[in-house]
Amino acid sequence: MLVKWITCRVTGRAAFDLGQRAWAQLHSVDGFLGQGGGWSRETPGVAQIFGFWSDPAAYQAFMDGAHDRIAAAQAGTFGDISVRVLDQRLGIAAGLPAGLAGSSLLRLAHCRVRGHRRDHFVQMQALVWNPGMAASGGMRGGVLAEGAEAEFLVVSGWETAADHQRYLDERFHRLREAADPAADLEAITGDLIDIEPGWTVFGRSARTDR
Repeated sequence: MLVKWITCRVTGRAAFDLGQRAWAQLHSVDGFLGQGGGWSRETPGVAQIFGFWSDPAAYQAFMDGAHDRIAAAQAGTFGDISVRVLDQRLGIAAGLPAGLAGSSLLRLAHCRVRGHRRDHFVQMQALVWNPGMAASGGMRGGVLAEGAEAEFLVVSGWETAADHQRYLDERFHRLREAADPAADLEAITGDLIDIEPGWTVFGRSARTDR
């Protein structure tokens, strides 16, 4: 599965929101699994959006076809834009996009991993972080994705901000001690995103009942 991460610095919030809802047309596109996102809590005026595709061929066919027509609805509503496409390495609980169902908050962690620590980082995600998050109340699903040059993205969906805060208070510090991420990471940045329900769209084959 491919994970597409889009960050937009929005110049016209209402117009951007309207244009984002036009991406509901993705529902019937072959290979499209789901998409969702919302507004950054860390940086006002920034939108974070995540799309999920079954394979590179399906994604490229969309980019070569319907993409520009749908994107035209948002022309002029944002300034800077950053787009990354990464490969899923691990799912967390129900995974994404299924975990978007019932979530109101997304947590994003963008990690730069030391090259020689890549395997340990993935192992700790599988053995420590993922089970710890999956066991937390209100965690709906997440994904670990890998990009070029030891770049990783962890995205998790939470029913409420209170559920995520309870995870931080009750589990996070113990998990961090067990995983020892400081030895793996060159840098890490994060964000909390308030999901806009009108931006969530699922593909025909996506499962949201898990």
